[in-house]
Amino acid sequence: MTITIQHQQTTAATALRGAIAGAVHEPGDAGYDAHRKPLLPTLDPRPDVVVEARSTADVQAAVRAAREHGLAFSVQATGHGTYVPNDGGLLLKTTAMSSVFVDPARQVVRVRPGTVWGDVLAATRRYGLAPLSGSSPAVGVTGYTLGGGMGWLARKHGFAADSVLSADIVTADGELLTVGPDRHPDLFWAIRGGGGGFGVVTSLEFRVYPVAQVYGGISWFDVSRAGDALRVYRDWAAAAPDEMSSAVVLTTIPDVEAMPAELRGRRALGVKALYTGRADDAERLLRPLRLAAGPALVDGYRSMEYADAAMGGTPSRFFDFFPALGDDVVDTVVEAAEEGSAVEIRNYGGATARPGPDAGPVSHRGVPFSIILDRPTPEFVDRLRPHGIGGAFLNFLADTTRTAAAYTPADYARLTTVKAAYDPDGFFGQGHAALG
Repeated sequence: MTITIQHQQTTAATALRGAIAGAVHEPGDAGYDAHRKPLLPTLDPRPDVVVEARSTADVQAAVRAAREHGLAFSVQATGHGTYVPNDGGLLLKTTAMSSVFVDPARQVVRVRPGTVWGDVLAATRRYGLAPLSGSSPAVGVTGYTLGGGMGWLARKHGFAADSVLSADIVTADGELLTVGPDRHPDLFWAIRGGGGGFGVVTSLEFRVYPVAQVYGGISWFDVSRAGDALRVYRDWAAAAPDEMSSAVVLTTIPDVEAMPAELRGRRALGVKALYTGRADDAERLLRPLRLAAGPALVDGYRSMEYADAAMGGTPSRFFDFFPALGDDVVDTVVEAAEEGSAVEIRNYGGATARPGPDAGPVSHRGVPFSIILDRPTPEFVDRLRPHGIGGAFLNFLADTTRTAAAYTPADYARLTTVKAAYDPDGFFGQGHAALG
């Protein structure tokens, strides 16, 4: 058996080396270790072959080589969404396939699969346009968007997946398809929130929006007011206009130069807010939260270009959606924070809860809140579970055995049907995939 695997490995690498524009790495080659690792430090994958794609033709060749030689196949651009180590297979790297084309007249952007949000933000800001990006400019555009994409303009303009107009995708047999509302509409529906288990997207076209200036940031308050502030926040969020996106965090003030030295490392209540409108209107809306939270330790709100908004995130080792933030939920998250967990409560709703008739299968639309804990002890998980829906959001879900939890039963059933039509033998099965 060992001899057979070695033979497959060498044959696949040999078939690709010299036949594609990108580099091919095997164990022991220079560059192998640099390219095989994902973002998660707990993963240490050992693929037999790492392929650096530079063109769509390279992607097609890699898919066909993996299939021909019986190698498990996975794709990685930035590595943010890699949760399963590819041991003994073929890892396709699309990092080098990075480009951004902006059509300002149509307010449309087209990217290749290695593009990160920072590239798009830099390209669109000169036109006063904004993408539906996430919290970090280092995150890959394609993986984020295929997983739904909950950004800081989502309440106004929807999930990132809702703005996709078309895509080029290499299927499990190595063929290249262009998908859109009138071309392979079933596959087009599936990739707008269903993840990357349907093929390798080599080009993605999506809308961007006329958002130049925003008001917001993160302000920090004394954590002793957390319970009162959260009780005000749950009612305040229900009445907030679509232009206001927000979250409340209970965590440690970051140790960065911009923070006063005496506050760094202190546990605090943070209120994240981003408003697509006038500063004075934003402050009027934020006043009830300010009153509930008390005097600011650090007042971080300001007017800025959208591209400069750095909102940060919380590692989602526990995630669920909550229809309401009852007193039991508030008390539990405050206690969890007191025990050392970072907590982030985010308000959804707005445009995310009003999908168009052809919208893709993004998560659990209409549930207004999510809660994240970065250190979820069994005690606090058991106390929160009865109040949540038991759901997940694909971009925040590391457990690939729980893919179905990210969807309604009807959407997941439809996803399995599309998967069976385009990838009947589960070739794209290393990460999240609707396998039935």
